[in-house]
Amino acid sequence: MRAPLSWIKEFVDIPAKVSADEISDGLIRVGFEVEEIIYQGADLTGPLKFAKVLSIEELTEHKKPIRYVGIDCGEKETRYVICGATNFAVGDMIVAALPGAVLPGNFAISARETYGKTSNGMICSARELGISDEHAGIMVFSEADVKIGADAIEGLQINDVIFDVAVNPDRGYALSIRGIAREVAGSLGLKFTDPVEALRTLKFEETGKGVSAKIAEGHPASVFYLRTLSNFDPKATTPIWMRRRIEKMGMRSISLVVDVTNYVMLELGQPLHAFDKAKIKGGLTIKRAGKAQKFRTLDGVERTLDPEDLMVCDDEQPLALAGTMGGLSSEITETTTDIALEAVHFCEVCIAKNSRRHKLSSEASRRFERSVDPSLAEFASARFVQLLTAHSSAKHVATVVDGEPIYAPLVTIDSSYVSKTLGFDVPPAKVAELLRVIGCDVDEKSFTIDPPSWRADLLTAADFTEEVARMIGYDKIPSILPPRPLHASLTPTQKRRRAVATMLASRGLAEVQTFPFTNQETIDAMGFVGERASTYAIANPMSEEFPLMRVHLVPGLIEVAQRNISRGAKDFAIFEMGSIFRSAQKLVPAISPDLSKRPSQKVIEEIFASVPPQAYHVAGLLVGKVENENWQGKARAYTWHDAIEYAQDILALCNLEWSIKRSDFAPWHPGRCAELIVDGKAVAHAGEIHPRIIAKYGLPERSVAFAVGLSALPDSSLVRPTRVGTMPAALQDVALIVDEKVTAAEVQAALTEGAGDLLESISLFDRYDKIGDGKISLAFTLVFRAPDRTLTGDEVSAMREAATAVAAKKCGAVVRTA
Repeated sequence: MRAPLSWIKEFVDIPAKVSADEISDGLIRVGFEVEEIIYQGADLTGPLKFAKVLSIEELTEHKKPIRYVGIDCGEKETRYVICGATNFAVGDMIVAALPGAVLPGNFAISARETYGKTSNGMICSARELGISDEHAGIMVFSEADVKIGADAIEGLQINDVIFDVAVNPDRGYALSIRGIAREVAGSLGLKFTDPVEALRTLKFEETGKGVSAKIAEGHPASVFYLRTLSNFDPKATTPIWMRRRIEKMGMRSISLVVDVTNYVMLELGQPLHAFDKAKIKGGLTIKRAGKAQKFRTLDGVERTLDPEDLMVCDDEQPLALAGTMGGLSSEITETTTDIALEAVHFCEVCIAKNSRRHKLSSEASRRFERSVDPSLAEFASARFVQLLTAHSSAKHVATVVDGEPIYAPLVTIDSSYVSKTLGFDVPPAKVAELLRVIGCDVDEKSFTIDPPSWRADLLTAADFTEEVARMIGYDKIPSILPPRPLHASLTPTQKRRRAVATMLASRGLAEVQTFPFTNQETIDAMGFVGERASTYAIANPMSEEFPLMRVHLVPGLIEVAQRNISRGAKDFAIFEMGSIFRSAQKLVPAISPDLSKRPSQKVIEEIFASVPPQAYHVAGLLVGKVENENWQGKARAYTWHDAIEYAQDILALCNLEWSIKRSDFAPWHPGRCAELIVDGKAVAHAGEIHPRIIAKYGLPERSVAFAVGLSALPDSSLVRPTRVGTMPAALQDVALIVDEKVTAAEVQAALTEGAGDLLESISLFDRYDKIGDGKISLAFTLVFRAPDRTLTGDEVSAMREAATAVAAKKCGAVVRTA
């Protein structure tokens, strides 16, 4: 939203000593981001004159149109200049930069020889003067608008300061000079004059019957003002002051009627739409489209209406996409003499849906969907009549009204709530004073507040507290330490998550964060089926490309890897922690409980029943090489053993016992995937990504991944104390021959069971596959230690024999002797 200082000063008494930077700081202080301060005209110096075109000589011997133009700049002699534009004729008024002038971009004007002629100046376009982006031709005026030889810098009001203000979605009232000016006045403590006050007593004589106005049942709008005007001269032009203000706001001048609608919208914040009355069949009604049909909007695009689209219709057809854009069939043209001016307070949600359904964001829809002051339909339409009748031959015929404005309700608050929430004392009188600055009416006895008509968002004590805070200035709210020490700490679940993330990061994995959205194509590509493929559709997705909630973390990591590989990355390891969503239960409708007290247990259960179950997982993806080749040794790529080890390390960090078995879980390779089981429940999977998925996403061969369901892990302490042995340990190595179908984990479990209580640790240190006959050799190191004595050789041998005996019984193991 652009706001020229010259226009703001019309409604705010700003002293000359107040600089543009101070005004900008004031807006920032009350919650508006000033993206840029434009000092228009600062890089332009004269002489710049209005001149009349006296003669035009066409130089036809050149490839492009070249004109040798004689102009009257109010001097004794005719001045001649070369110009390539063709959008003006003899008798038109133009802007001429005379020798000595400097245009934006440090472009100095001087007399020079070109095309065999002497060009003694330059005829200017709006872009060349730095006042707009319009460059289709030079600026043309009528002799009634400007005076020959007058200073064009002053006449075009070029020297100005323009604030480019970012307006938050909840502050639609600030998408107007009225709104910005009020905020400037409030932040700087200056007097504000509301332009609406001068319109309250404005009345127009009824000279005939106007077009009828009606709001259909269903309340898609609250109030509809339809003002009919006649006797309009289509040749009437927009006065320069209005044209320039519109251009400073970033819009372009089109025609008087359209310019007045835009001017009023920019001044007050109420979008208006003017119809050619001759093209209206019967009256105008605001209603739903009702059926799918073709409709061509003012931008020339033919659109297919949705039955739920809110429209402005006559008795035969739709004429405008309500609050968004008018239709081509009823636009104001060069032959329009009778006008029907529509001013409506539309339903915000309806306009937002119109805009999104048709991917059509207009100046009008941007304001309506952010909420417009419901009282402005009356005053903005009156302002239109006032301006149009003052600058043309148009006459007011009649005004028809349907509906009435609906305002925000009165709110009674406890004035002490403001102080308690902000953390410092704000006297009730000060609270009332600041709320009056933003337009509220406050009864200081009961502290009943009547919000201003343009602030429909002020509904609770918290809303008014926020207003008090921003008007005081967030920078002036003191930072006060709590009166007593706070002992809040992380929950065991939070500590576990933090420990896992720290461990993975310390091992060299980079943490990433992806959006929790996916699509059916990705789910199918990963091979998810059944419950693992069942998820929730998002009612209002950020992107139509990703309309579903994710069911797994690994697909998101694969897409991150694909993106980084396309940018040149080769070897990396990444992980993510976050929630996944699976449609395991039917959700009940969401509720909004009373927040003044703790909800009952039943209400809490209903709240949770309305929210999708969210399992918290950690997953990692290992791509390429873990070690590059160098003088110390050969390169080593990540293998599925690395992924399994990471999953085991996470369970070990959580001090859990687990077992491991082979799995064929998607999206892993069915022959190279391990499943980790805790208390009989599968809590993690790790291994090599399926070759089909690797090929689809362009990952290096044999890329591996792991995923651990943290929310599925049983509670356990993060620290498990261990006894430091003071007696010497006894080490025994044993090599066993087993069938190749027997897993190392099964053999290790059998050895552990048979070794007894003095077994301190056991680890696999060798695997030999070349024995033949479907046999393999597994070698383990067993560490024995007694807490109170040194073990004898006989004791250690006996425990070793007991261990191998159980392995022989349960796994068919045979001690290898050679």
